Amino acid sequence: MTTLGPVRLSQFRTLMHDEFGEMRAGSLARDHVFAELGGRSAEQAIAAGIDPKRVWEVICVAYDVPVERRLGRDD
Repeated sequence: MTTLGPVRLSQFRTLMHDEFGEMRAGSLARDHVFAELGGRSAEQAIAAGIDPKRVWEVICVAYDVPVERRLGRDD
């Protein structure tokens, strides 16, 4: 199984947009609070210094993103 390496903030945003669409990705990152991120939204977690990779992994689990799509698109 391939695993996701380090994730930069720009890559995190691309993964979010590709999986959820631009509007939903922004709303989800801003408005959804995750217990696994200390009761923070994705944006708050990243601003607090939590690795974007960890934030992406939490989102993938919470939203049942299939494993084959967690690494991004294969364009």
